[in-house]
Amino acid sequence: MKKVRLNNGVEMPAIGFGVFQIPKNETERCVNDALEAGYRMIDTAASYFNEKEVGDAIRNSGLKREDLFITTKLWVQDFEYEDALKAFDKSMVNLGLDYLDLYLLHKPYGNYYAAWRALEKLYKEGRIKAIGVTSFSDERLQDLFLHNEIKPAVNQLEINPWYQQKRSEEFLASEGIQMEAWSPLACGTGDIFHNPVLFSIAEKHGKSVAQIVLRWLNQRNIVVIPKSTHKERIIENLNILDFTLTDEDMKLISSLDTGKSKIYDDQDLTTVRGIGLYKIHE
Repeated sequence: MKKVRLNNGVEMPAIGFGVFQIPKNETERCVNDALEAGYRMIDTAASYFNEKEVGDAIRNSGLKREDLFITTKLWVQDFEYEDALKAFDKSMVNLGLDYLDLYLLHKPYGNYYAAWRALEKLYKEGRIKAIGVTSFSDERLQDLFLHNEIKPAVNQLEINPWYQQKRSEEFLASEGIQMEAWSPLACGTGDIFHNPVLFSIAEKHGKSVAQIVLRWLNQRNIVVIPKSTHKERIIENLNILDFTLTDEDMKLISSLDTGKSKIYDDQDLTTVRGIGLYKIHE
């Protein structure tokens, strides 16, 4: 498995398995399928409500803990210092782990400064190998690390052919922060699997459109965490390292960038309010 080295020296697999929107009753099976296929990184979150099922799959896999890279995320509701520490403990109980590889602030809302300082404490105690954020714009991310002790190791952003985040790619590279793509296949929006440009490149290489998109991100040094509930697609999404996209292929895919999300508008006030006030527990 290809790996990337984070800014604190920790190695992170370049390809992982995401479990967002996988139902609780299917999560353990899907994670088992992913681990059997060769994935060694699993990405979950408190707000996905399937941490326990991920933990069950890990325990039943027979794999050594040190061979796995497990990520979960702290939800906005718990972005106060003491709340963050309690939420972390709850996630660890759900996962059945005694340390975490990567812990992320899930969205750039609420008191994320207090939450970040809680993550710094947990990191210093050795309970987390690396800490980072999700969906932080460049300016919010810069402000966060300029006024705290530990620079985030990862920023997990929506990145796909429609929303390529080229400006953030340059900024994160300049700051030594690893870029990771959530929704790399754009949740199927824009009829992505039948796009003529992507389809023609896929035909040329004898690959699926999903494999082309994931390899495109991989060649940009962006970590990917595709999700699927179908075993054959889980296997397919991992097998992207046996071919290389040409410079022309990369340019053609680059031309698909619209500069905005087809999934949700993070500048829409109703959306921001809904996310910021969403509660995952009493």
